Amino acid sequence: MHTVELLEQACEVAERLGYQTRQEWLGGTGGGACEFAGRKWIFIDLTLSVFEQLEQVTDALRRDPGIYLLDLSSPMRHVLGIRQAA
Repeated sequence: MHTVELLEQACEVAERLGYQTRQEWLGGTGGGACEFAGRKWIFIDLTLSVFEQLEQVTDALRRDPGIYLLDLSSPMRHVLGIRQAA
């Protein structure tokens, strides 16, 4: 699976976990997850490479305990480092 497809899939997973995602030109100095006004956000820095953008999203997903309750594709589990339950 291509990195762009993984990024799209990661953003869909983030939405399932209740995150709003925003893609912004942040000059390579920001991005990642935060919470304000009672909402969870992931800001994706468009000045970064697609691989680095994917890392911003997956870093946030790894920290969310709800990720373990979702049915994820095999490539997404691999990117997140989540092993499938036996």
